[in-house]
Amino acid sequence: MVNKADNNKARLNRHRRVRGKIKGTAERPRLDVFRSNANIYAQIIDDVKGVTLAAASSIEKDFDGYGGNKDAAKKVGELVAKRAAAKGIETVVFDRGGYIYHGRVKELAEGAREGGLKF
Repeated sequence: MVNKADNNKARLNRHRRVRGKIKGTAERPRLDVFRSNANIYAQIIDDVKGVTLAAASSIEKDFDGYGGNKDAAKKVGELVAKRAAAKGIETVVFDRGGYIYHGRVKELAEGAREGGLKF
């Protein structure tokens, strides 16, 4: 019998390890990324209070196009940056969620930087 590695379990272990080192505060909240096969999600979180300050995803009603590619990730990054700016958030700490900083995760980060977030 062949045992196949569970990629999501390994990602969750990486995510848990990173979360032990970074924490979002009110001054510098955490920009969290989750990516599925068909969509991408981003949240700005204050971990001290345990609240989400801003969020954006490719499943929103006003989002047009397919949500599982790099173009969609860039749009979501720009959208979350715009919503963060409306709440007065300028700097964040980036949490890639255990994913490799490549492809859609990288595009979301670049879109957020273009939208005005600093990290």
